[in-house]
Amino acid sequence: MPAKEIKELRQAGKLEEALNLAKAELQAEPDNIWPKRNISWVYYDFLKQNSSPEHFDAFISWLNEIKNLQLPVEEKMLFEQLCWQIGKMAFSLLKTTPVDVHKGIRLFEAIESFHFPKPAEGYSFLFKALHKALKETDRYMHFADWWDFKNFMPEDFQKEKMPNGKEVMAVAEQAYIAYAKHLLPKQTQFGEMVFDKEKAMAFLPILSDIVDTYPQFQYPAYFNAKLLLALGDKDHMLSALLPFAKKKRNDFWVWEILAEAFSDDADKVFACYCKALSCKSPEEMLVSLRQKMAGLLISKKLYKEAKTEIELLVDTRNSHGFKIPNEVVNWQSQEWYKTATSQKSNFSFYKQFTSTAESLLFSDTPEEMVIVEFVNADKKMLNFIASESKFGFFKYDRFFKDVKVGDTLKVRFQGGAKEGMYQLYTAIKANDEAFKKQYLKEVEGEVRILPGKPFGFLGDVFIHPSLVSKMKLTDGIYLRAHAIKTYNQDKKVWSWKVFSI
Repeated sequence: MPAKEIKELRQAGKLEEALNLAKAELQAEPDNIWPKRNISWVYYDFLKQNSSPEHFDAFISWLNEIKNLQLPVEEKMLFEQLCWQIGKMAFSLLKTTPVDVHKGIRLFEAIESFHFPKPAEGYSFLFKALHKALKETDRYMHFADWWDFKNFMPEDFQKEKMPNGKEVMAVAEQAYIAYAKHLLPKQTQFGEMVFDKEKAMAFLPILSDIVDTYPQFQYPAYFNAKLLLALGDKDHMLSALLPFAKKKRNDFWVWEILAEAFSDDADKVFACYCKALSCKSPEEMLVSLRQKMAGLLISKKLYKEAKTEIELLVDTRNSHGFKIPNEVVNWQSQEWYKTATSQKSNFSFYKQFTSTAESLLFSDTPEEMVIVEFVNADKKMLNFIASESKFGFFKYDRFFKDVKVGDTLKVRFQGGAKEGMYQLYTAIKANDEAFKKQYLKEVEGEVRILPGKPFGFLGDVFIHPSLVSKMKLTDGIYLRAHAIKTYNQDKKVWSWKVFSI
């Protein structure tokens, strides 16, 4: 067998001679694996010689020669080396101007029948290259299904550090994002909506698992939510979306998605945009949202706030070299824009509406009515009563500038109390006279203050020393007052106390 001679000719760079000898051997024994193996390596050397964009057609031709051999899966060494050469060609194509995406498709089609070793470093390299070449084409999902995301290696889930020190998103994260993006509904040039629901439903649990397993990945969670929106009718979508959204509630895009979920309610959309723009986010990520918000503000004739949004998005677009949209240019030419006075930001304006948005996020957590039993204005803390079996305290400054004893509030609790202190999801003031009557009453009669004591009583209703001192109450004085039910921690009983006169 001429295997040794073919190898020596290859190593000497005499590829034409090696090819002629290998062809003769293969013609003599076309079904023998050894002649196929010998000529495959000659083809590989020719392929390697032509692994640059200007020789692309020759590269494809040599790939087809290898494909026609129909080599078995056992030829691991050859297929592993092919991964690197094919990946190299794909990356080279991406550097050409303009990029010809059809060449990337041809490259993929030429290798679909190859038995690449997997998972393997070379196979991951091949993915990186073809992912970049195909991600904007309609062949991407076919390629991804063929490659199979189950073949990612642990290092594929780590950020890649470039020679300049810059970190690049993990290739696995890029992959799941791209796949989900292609699954979302799309409108054809004829206005037809295309959406493969069955494929989206099959991918959703896989994507959800990635979100849970790799919390450092931000964008898979975004597309997880987008797919939920696309798949679910609005009656059932929130139950699937909200648990995820709560985890990511400090990310602006969560609120954009919720705005989509409530697109038929203009007030809720507006509140969601306000909340989104109150989240800390890079300005370049907010330009589209600011433009949407500006449009809503203009429709509400809130020109000062609209101009503020427009100036912020224009400054960001200019600083990043982004084009200014025609809609924005048109706004800037209008009279209201020229006369309106902008501000540094609309943050204080947003805060007026964030509680409405947050109530949407936690709509699956039941609201509870509570009454304010005591207020410490210095510490922004209040004591509340929900029932005789549920009472405690919480900080209120996230929700209110001020509250007073006797106010009734609708709140959503974040679970139970820690040493009497509760955390809240949401809180709003809500007047509930029926609820108040359980805990408030008017009392009147003669004040009773025992000698030497700083406190007093009105019947069996306690009067705190601070109130005795403030109102200069004396024993025997006739008094009308408002009392609230309270829990006596020392005696472990419910009683009443005066809170205002």
